[in-house]
Amino acid sequence: MKVFNTTAVCIPSKHYMVDLSERVKEIKKLVDAGEYFSINRARQYGKTTTLTALEGFIKPIYDILSLDFQGISNAGFKTEEAFVKAFSRNVIKKATIANIPADIVKVLKEYISRKEDKAVLDELFTTLNDWCDEADKPIVMIIDEVDSATNNQVFLDFLAQLRLQYLEREKNSNYKTFQSVILAGVTDVKHLKAKIRDNDDSKENSPWNIAADFTVDMSLSEDGIKGMLNEYEADHHTGMDTTAIAKQIHDYTNGYPFLVSRICQLIDDDVSQVMSSEDAWSVTGIDEAVKMVLSENNTLFQSLTKNLNNLPDLRASIRSILMEGTKLTWNAQQDSIIKMQMYGLIRKENNTVRVSNRIFETMLYNLFLSDEELKQNAFSREGEFAKNRFITDGRLNMRLILEGFKDTYTRIYGSLVDRFKEKDGRELFLLYLKPIINGTGNYYIESQTRDQTRTDVIVDYLGQQYIIELKIWRGARYNEEGEKQISEYLDYYGLMTGYMLSFNFNKKKETGIKRVEIGDKVLFECTV
Repeated sequence: MKVFNTTAVCIPSKHYMVDLSERVKEIKKLVDAGEYFSINRARQYGKTTTLTALEGFIKPIYDILSLDFQGISNAGFKTEEAFVKAFSRNVIKKATIANIPADIVKVLKEYISRKEDKAVLDELFTTLNDWCDEADKPIVMIIDEVDSATNNQVFLDFLAQLRLQYLEREKNSNYKTFQSVILAGVTDVKHLKAKIRDNDDSKENSPWNIAADFTVDMSLSEDGIKGMLNEYEADHHTGMDTTAIAKQIHDYTNGYPFLVSRICQLIDDDVSQVMSSEDAWSVTGIDEAVKMVLSENNTLFQSLTKNLNNLPDLRASIRSILMEGTKLTWNAQQDSIIKMQMYGLIRKENNTVRVSNRIFETMLYNLFLSDEELKQNAFSREGEFAKNRFITDGRLNMRLILEGFKDTYTRIYGSLVDRFKEKDGRELFLLYLKPIINGTGNYYIESQTRDQTRTDVIVDYLGQQYIIELKIWRGARYNEEGEKQISEYLDYYGLMTGYMLSFNFNKKKETGIKRVEIGDKVLFECTV
């Protein structure tokens, strides 16, 4: 029986996985055109699985040399001669699979055994080109985990040789070299180069500037997820609505492959052990799995937090987007934006910067809020102390939560509004809310309404949804427009009751909670 997989490569015969055939066909077009290119995507974004599928798809037409630079130690990148030896050893291991002729293998072995006049890169490439000339089929070279070459000058020299062979082939149709070269990893090769050399010329003249743009979408679509769930349903007969479940999973993950598989894996392995299969493969089960994902320290989250800790400017940019509602215009020349995209933290949407998906958003909110909790933040402490009075028969009393927050806010800030910054409102409310729902519910911020003056917080708690609009008071007319907007938002979610939290800095403001009826909807408005 197949299972869901979140470690290493996914294999169709062993694992439930999204059909990659269309993606592979798109990549094959680049190979057929003789392009050299890079597949740069974040950790656990399905690069290795895609390359494995590609190899199987193009094998009838091409011989394939598939390498992994994790197989070369740091010592193998110290000098050109050491690299040639290490590279030759890895190629020889693939001799049978890649149909490498015996005479080529013999030369590579000779490079490894040399004691004097050790082989260098131009000799290695002469041998590789001899192989291309002898081969019955064109040869495609795939190198995974090129990040292992970070900060090694010899890797730049290797790229320069690939570039030289490519240009020579373009000038001379009779020149034999690789049909296509594919480099896969997280870090953009141009980024590697910038780390190695400091002078301006090296930054402008990349040895990989011959690479074709790789624009194939590597995320998983709703239809793709649905197809995977259909296969699972055919085996397990849970009665799930695969269309609805696929949409819900995609809403949380935006198709990030690891997160899609991890949610499904947790439902199959864990959630289904504490509730029926029918409930497990429902909105309730998905919410439970998402809560589990957010509570674990998986390798993906470890990678993200490591990058944030190592790059303070990056951390500050992400925090500003989330906690302060800062809108960043997409700029492909801005180093922080490119790094955030490279590490999978953000995506481009309508020419603005967005956090990649809802799960990352909540994970990052939790991370930043924890920074404040560690400082013994009063709002977090008050929410923790009072949480039991906000829950009745498994349901949140959101009106009471707003009232509790108002009382805490008034007690702490009182008339000292100069201590309060408008951007702090969201952070303070989430600090108060988080310990109340922690361990049972999830929350996220609706990205379409996130800015410095308005935010919609969506809370999922034991199958119930609550929508709270946070905003800065801009006058009665603006408030009426907000009431209309949240009423329309409630229609979208199929809810009858909504909540509004307004931060009002007028000296003659009227604080408190009032009940407002808008058509058939009820809105509880809290003003602090």
